[in-house]
Amino acid sequence: MVSALPSDTTLLAFVIHISAGAVALVCGVLALLAPKGGRLHRTAGTVFFASMMVMAAFAAWLGFARPGQIVNVFIAAFTAYLVATAWLTVRRDDGAVRLAERIALVVALALCAPFLLLSVQLATGMAPFLKSGVALEGPVLIAIHSFTAVLAIAALGDVKVVLAGGNAGAPRIARHLWRMCLGLTLAAGSAFTNGFSRLLPGPHHVPTAFFFPQFIPVAFLVFWMIRVRFTPWLSRRPKPG
Repeated sequence: MVSALPSDTTLLAFVIHISAGAVALVCGVLALLAPKGGRLHRTAGTVFFASMMVMAAFAAWLGFARPGQIVNVFIAAFTAYLVATAWLTVRRDDGAVRLAERIALVVALALCAPFLLLSVQLATGMAPFLKSGVALEGPVLIAIHSFTAVLAIAALGDVKVVLAGGNAGAPRIARHLWRMCLGLTLAAGSAFTNGFSRLLPGPHHVPTAFFFPQFIPVAFLVFWMIRVRFTPWLSRRPKPG
């Protein structure tokens, strides 16, 4: 049916969203593998941040434009919040808190509230307040509960940073690491389970193997969190010029 086809504006939004996501995946992997603090790492991380923000912006637009996709608006905002606060963390001097950090705290609390309500509704069998085009069960249900838990952790972290007047040293680098890696995890999950899987022949289905790429950034995250928090790696790093 012609009416079922996306409009030119929606199709353009899809193209920009997918293109930005592809750039983010490449630059995210480069940032993971490059020597930390070096020029390649910083450049790839900055491009990753910018492309993720573009991807999230158009994902939010598509969430409004397409029926039954409003939950993607919250997920897009969550993704943008993660990478923005991760990027901002390393742009700040040690122990610095400005207006942006206070805004991030408000955003985290505002995002956490609907996810917390939705998680409680789904856990107790109540009708969810959000209408979704996909069934809120199985992997989708796990994702919603995971988002809720991560948002609660992020909000608590923002409260701690604002009240303490900033952070420094290993906690500062750890904050940057887990938010960037989680942003990359979301991009990889969206690409493989929602994007690439639609290119397969036959009815839309997600092969089990397509779930594994999103766990690669998580493995890197665990490695780097242990290295930063429990080894002298950070103190041995040369200071950037």
